[in-house]
Amino acid sequence: MLGLEGQEIHQSNLGWSPVYVESNLGVMSIGFMLPNPDEAVIWRGPRKNGLIKQFLKDVYWGELDFLIVDAPPGTSDEHISIVQCLDAANVDGAIIVTTPQQVSLIDVKKEVNFCKKVGVKVLGVVENMS
Repeated sequence: MLGLEGQEIHQSNLGWSPVYVESNLGVMSIGFMLPNPDEAVIWRGPRKNGLIKQFLKDVYWGELDFLIVDAPPGTSDEHISIVQCLDAANVDGAIIVTTPQQVSLIDVKKEVNFCKKVGVKVLGVVENMS
């Protein structure tokens, strides 16, 4: 996706450097760290949460207008880690992405409820693949 296959993460004295699609669009993915792009990543919660924290705290993003975090649907440990890591950043809120299928709408309701419980404002909902 985005034509970034084969790109690698670089380390600087400020932290990991994201891979840039354009000068104003940096991307970070575990896919850049895998020796084989077809390799499955089978990690339990603590290891996944550790990587999420590294991506949010150890990547030198520079000055940001927006930070988009693509997370799986639901209200898992990953979501809790993201909220905890970004708590001090005073984020404006979350945009929830869904598809029109009924099962996705159920997940969206749970995600909106999750955001309310953890104090993250829902800025909007985007319906994808409609």
